[in-house]
Amino acid sequence: MTNRISTERLCSQRLTQGALRRPADVVAWFGAVQAQEYGPAKWALALRMKSDTLDASVTQAFDEGLILRTHVMRPTWHFVTPGDIRWLLDLTAPQIRRRMAPYERALELDTRTITRGIRLIERALGGRRFLMRSELADRLESAGLGLRGQRLGHLMMHAELNAVVCSGPRRGKQFTYALLEERAPGGKPLARDQAVAELTRRYFRSHGPATTRDFMWWSGLTAADAKRGLEMIHARPVDLDGKRYWRTGQAPRGALSSELAHLLPIYDEYLVAYRDRQAVPHGPGVSGFKDGASVTFQNALVIAGHVAGTWRVSPYKSGLRLQLTPLRTLTLIERRATLAAVSRHERFLSCRIEATITGRA
Repeated sequence: MTNRISTERLCSQRLTQGALRRPADVVAWFGAVQAQEYGPAKWALALRMKSDTLDASVTQAFDEGLILRTHVMRPTWHFVTPGDIRWLLDLTAPQIRRRMAPYERALELDTRTITRGIRLIERALGGRRFLMRSELADRLESAGLGLRGQRLGHLMMHAELNAVVCSGPRRGKQFTYALLEERAPGGKPLARDQAVAELTRRYFRSHGPATTRDFMWWSGLTAADAKRGLEMIHARPVDLDGKRYWRTGQAPRGALSSELAHLLPIYDEYLVAYRDRQAVPHGPGVSGFKDGASVTFQNALVIAGHVAGTWRVSPYKSGLRLQLTPLRTLTLIERRATLAAVSRHERFLSCRIEATITGRA
């Protein structure tokens, strides 16, 4: 079962078939790409593009607003396209607000304060002014609304969910906010049934085969919505080992080669976007670390669709050191494939990378 799922998922995730041309093409294929870690999320997009894609080109797409970053679905930071952001917010914002409500009561953040704060933020950003969160906090404070820390974070999330703000271009290493109407003027809403069908289609074409519970986990939608979505898109069932999976289209043919290795970043869609994390083998134990942390929440070395280790980078001389920690002994062919994956990451970052393999090499 697991080899078949790995083969199909690598294909649907565009890691092995049909490299996409632009960052926006990748984001549109998925519908939304998890992006709370900005640098790793850019690498996740590049892995679905041509092997010569540079970090600078993904950064440029973000700064120009060809891809946007906002809170949707679970809620978590995601990359979305300007064309999709409005209907995604319309569909998922109500459930996010319900989840936020208990925290806001504890923070004493009431509706009147939120409404006034959003109005002040909208005024501050008008005319394509891109401001950092700290600058918006200063504007609010000068208007008599002193919000910092978690209270400010919840206010900004409400401004996103209300389709008032989204990401602006980076200023150095700092994020800015922009008005959504100025950043994505062409995004059109969808009727709710249309939106459910579209999100279901995007998920199963880019993540399938996957279960209904997988989709509910990723999207935050209810079981009723998931069932309705699968019906509307006429998804194909796949029964494996007593469990029902769904896909769109035909299954890809062929087997995975051990020469295929990927350095997946933390929160990559290949690992984080599924409720059932046993379907793709994670080496000799889903949690194989002294702190008990799951591989899902670390940079993962994936070979032939299976998690074979972890990796991390640190500054080193005039470049970076990339340390690989296999979860099992790698064959000579797998070591070569892994070093080829390191070379691709080196090209992406346009800097020298010193690679070391520790442990069960």
